[in-house]
Amino acid sequence: MRAILIVNPNATSTTPAGRDLVAHALASRVSLQVAQTTHRGHATELGREARRAGLDLVIVHGGDGTVNEVVNGLLGTPAPTSMQSVTVGPVPLLAVVPGGSANVFARSLGIERDPVAATNQLIDLIGAEQRRRIGLGYCVRVVDGRSDDRRWFLFNAGMGLDADVCAAIDKGRRSGDPVSPSRYVRTAIATFFRRKRADPTLSVSMEDRPEESGVHYVFVTNTDPWTYLNDRPVRTNPTTRFETGLGVFGMRTTAVLPSLRVVAQLLSPTREPRSSRLLRTDDTSCVVVRSSEPVGLQVDGDYLGERTEVRFVSAPDALDVVAPVDVDGVSNSAGTGTTAR
Repeated sequence: MRAILIVNPNATSTTPAGRDLVAHALASRVSLQVAQTTHRGHATELGREARRAGLDLVIVHGGDGTVNEVVNGLLGTPAPTSMQSVTVGPVPLLAVVPGGSANVFARSLGIERDPVAATNQLIDLIGAEQRRRIGLGYCVRVVDGRSDDRRWFLFNAGMGLDADVCAAIDKGRRSGDPVSPSRYVRTAIATFFRRKRADPTLSVSMEDRPEESGVHYVFVTNTDPWTYLNDRPVRTNPTTRFETGLGVFGMRTTAVLPSLRVVAQLLSPTREPRSSRLLRTDDTSCVVVRSSEPVGLQVDGDYLGERTEVRFVSAPDALDVVAPVDVDGVSNSAGTGTTAR
């Protein structure tokens, strides 16, 4: 099996010794080449080159942002509709060795958090020819009725609050501030109270439902959980899966007490988010979010800038990944190598 290990040397939890150990272990199982990213967008370029070279497997050692870039390189630009979303041609298998701070995508697939443990797990999975086909989401900017700037996302996207938090985290990262769960929490609280008195600007349209206005912020998910707070999953859409459509979570209030009640539900292992001020569905094929003024957009924790209209689309069966049977008993299909699209 011909494979490439794409490494982000600047990812939060990667070290030179750890990277060498991961590469050495993987090379015992596959014919491996190693490439390190050097600039923003480089992982997308490497993913695109891996596909063109006809490699069987792409392994990413980095955070969620690096994995997102690689997938956008592997699959290319999404087409306008979900039925045409995946580019025709063979696509390498994808595997992930966590190297970031949250590692939401890898953890949601059942991959170990520790890079060494994850590497050993992947070696066993590759040997057992275990894979799982998952759906993805993609977002499309809409300007004057025309669509452009399409981008795949793996596990979540959002407009408003979470995008502003991602923008602040990115700014701090560029200044050398370490990324940690506590920093995310502090930034989220500060951002929430800074925006608390702002008027709602968002409206949300979904299939077979009337447009909902008066929304302050919207999270769009492709699986459960939405993210993690250390070991604790944060669950906005508990029944959303890679095998379903998208989950939507939008709040019509920034009042403290109702917001705190919903936050408590998000952190509960047994309760689902419910509120008269909450707009939520766990399975929709498409959602359109419009804003009366430009607001931030993030995908998989990467801030993309401000938008006034974005369409989020579910793309079923978009990608094959090396992963165990998930916690709900979804079976993997056996086999190795590339998959024809």
